[in-house]
Amino acid sequence: MNEINKYVETHEKRFLEELFELIRIPSISSLPAHKPDMYRAAEKWKELLLAAGADKAIVMETDGNPVTYGEKIISPDAPTVMVYAHMDVMPVDPIELWNTNPFEPVVKDGKIWARGADDDKGQSFMHAKAFEYLVQSGQLECNVKFLIEGEEEVGSPNLPAFCEKHKDMLQADVILVSDTSMIARDVPSITTGLRGLAYWQVEVTGPNVDLHSGLFGGAVANPINVLSKMIAQTMDEDGKILIPGFYDDVLEVSEKEREMMAKAPFNLEYYKKALNIEEVAGEKGYTTNERTGIRPTFDVCGIWGGYTGEGAKTVLPSKAYAKISTRLVPNQKHKKIEKLFVDYFESIAPKSVKVKVEYLHGGPSYVCPIDLPAYKAAEKAYKEIYGKEPIPVRSGGSIPIIATFEEILGIKSVLMGFGLGSDAIHSPNENFPLEQFFNGIRTIPLFYKYFAEEMKK
Repeated sequence: MNEINKYVETHEKRFLEELFELIRIPSISSLPAHKPDMYRAAEKWKELLLAAGADKAIVMETDGNPVTYGEKIISPDAPTVMVYAHMDVMPVDPIELWNTNPFEPVVKDGKIWARGADDDKGQSFMHAKAFEYLVQSGQLECNVKFLIEGEEEVGSPNLPAFCEKHKDMLQADVILVSDTSMIARDVPSITTGLRGLAYWQVEVTGPNVDLHSGLFGGAVANPINVLSKMIAQTMDEDGKILIPGFYDDVLEVSEKEREMMAKAPFNLEYYKKALNIEEVAGEKGYTTNERTGIRPTFDVCGIWGGYTGEGAKTVLPSKAYAKISTRLVPNQKHKKIEKLFVDYFESIAPKSVKVKVEYLHGGPSYVCPIDLPAYKAAEKAYKEIYGKEPIPVRSGGSIPIIATFEEILGIKSVLMGFGLGSDAIHSPNENFPLEQFFNGIRTIPLFYKYFAEEMKK
């Protein structure tokens, strides 16, 4: 460890200067005006990878934003690791809430403050520098490929087709990703699962026009009342989702893994106080952390209809709307859930209304087995740097492309995140602790070392 520590200390200033050059590019994928910045970021990544020791690095086109691909092949017999990351960032609005210029990084209070400081420029940059160290020190024992995309923040719409087209180029033994978080700065964790997603918009229509609630109320169905009742029929008092077949494919988590997950520090009273709630809710028989990680959910994300302006208007509305989502766990297929929900919601609608359900988008879930060689390598690497075995964590969020990698390329991913919950990703004043940044650069080389060892077993 003394060697990597010395390398980091010697090059600390350069590492930050290079990262800041990348951060200064406002590569906001959701805003068409920043399309040129996506190409600037892609070219910058090409430059970074070549400088770090890649044999080749190229900017490649998709039907959307570009991808930067790089590789260093040391031997056809060596295991291959593909590093996946993204160069795009979220918009910065509301800009007035930022304490600094979001695209002019500042180091203050031991943190880098900027858009992309954590998600994902800071975390992805750690991989370039860890790779550089391994090349410079002659310790690289794996072939390494880099896939840096430009559309993660808008759902990676064009990456699946890119993967299909370039299957041979992208073959690897594992995909290594740093786009997640640790439980705390002194509590390392590995994200072993990501929930999938299915999302709909529902329209319920009653009469063909808004009606006077006094003259027609009680005789004509109120779409808002009906929609509310239908939503209530989709989950019982124990938090169980009542859509027939919804749980058929749910992958149950082993008692061993649940015990390991339970080691994560969690203060229920602090959790409730922080949210200003008196009680938590959710599926009976599961803890709060399990409810947000290993169990599926059903949520109304928005509901509207009728009169919502100031004062009173006695109206029986013609239409009511809701946006509804489910978070899905491993083995649940979002396309199957899409149809199950539509069939169920239409079946419980009374004849007094018409129901239209539109599927907006979705994505598959993902799980990384804790006995995977890559997981074991990550576990050993974290333990050596942090002095503790990392805790496996099932994230409540979604990164749909991770499951897509498995579907198209047949490759598992290991999620070695170094972010913290306090990093304010996607929000004003995004930041990344320097300690985490440099610890990432120290930890990642150990992953390669232990992964090569695990693959020889």
